Amino acid sequence: MLKVLHFYKTYYPDSFGGIEQVIYQLSEAGICHDIESTTLSLSTRGDIDNERVGSHSAYYSATNFEVASTPFSISAVKKFKQLAEQADIIHYHFPYPFMDMVHFIAGVKKPTIVSYHSDIVKQKLALKFYTPLMNKFLDSVDCIVAASPNYVETSVTLQKYLPKVKVIPYGLDKNSYPMADEQHLDHWRQKVGDRFFLFVGAFRYYKGLHILLDAVTGTDFPLVIVGAGPIEQELKQQAADLGLKNIHFLGALPDEDKAALLQLCYSVVFPSHLRSEAFGITLLEGAMFGKPLISSEIGTGTTYINLDKQTGIVVPPSDADALRQAMVQLWNDPQLAARYGDNAAKRFQDLFTSARMAESYIELYQQLIEKRL
Repeated sequence: MLKVLHFYKTYYPDSFGGIEQVIYQLSEAGICHDIESTTLSLSTRGDIDNERVGSHSAYYSATNFEVASTPFSISAVKKFKQLAEQADIIHYHFPYPFMDMVHFIAGVKKPTIVSYHSDIVKQKLALKFYTPLMNKFLDSVDCIVAASPNYVETSVTLQKYLPKVKVIPYGLDKNSYPMADEQHLDHWRQKVGDRFFLFVGAFRYYKGLHILLDAVTGTDFPLVIVGAGPIEQELKQQAADLGLKNIHFLGALPDEDKAALLQLCYSVVFPSHLRSEAFGITLLEGAMFGKPLISSEIGTGTTYINLDKQTGIVVPPSDADALRQAMVQLWNDPQLAARYGDNAAKRFQDLFTSARMAESYIELYQQLIEKRL
């Protein structure tokens, strides 16, 4: 039994972002391969040991304070040391500057992997202070994993570490998603119809939702927006100011409802316009459900999932006119939309299943263990 410790700043049930989902999928998929995963994260709920999440153990250290979106915890250092002693491999999830500190304080000697989820984009001032620690940390680990070749090519940081960088795309397990039953499908058909563009995600500065609202101005496209976040009121105000009638802000929804909307929608539109969007799990979900995709070229994993004129349409970032034209093209050509959707589903099956992601990571774990023998 190979034991892996995952460390990141947040995890289920405190937070449900893309990184948390990747950790969950890896932890669950490893069970079939005789891998026992444990997670460590920080929590405002306090110190919690050995909580069950799915089929694996989750540990939490109490958050004492937070600086620049980075939670810190005094108890995490001791807890990390204890868990690291029991693990065969430490699997870090970057970026999380406090994690780098803990790595050195604990004096980790075990094989180490970093899943490099994103460059630090927004906190430019904090990055200046953090860069020496970040470089020391990335120098010290055995392997750095990025989720797409596109991201490696466009990341200044990753370019410095190419000999130790591997690419393993994120993967999802369709069986872990609830099957949309007729009750949920009927409910949403009555509420939003069964031919609409769908956006799913947190309302954050880099998601480009303000561009999407500009793009649907002057059209009668039904647009369903699932999610919540800090700029929600601004977006609703923008929609009101633009006089948009066909917009449905549904808030955050349970998985059963999300699955129903993914099944019903005509296309998944994903207007993220900044590099903070490193991959785009929603695009992956759209591909998994066989939907044509619309996204922007930002040099990250979004254009690894969505290939222009194959699985959907890729437009320049922050270009509402180009986004509108892409929506018009798909809307008016159902045969083209269906072909893109079929291609997206095939690409998902070939590259982006959680089984494939887990197998690639497990192979990497075994290589690292063998190197140390």
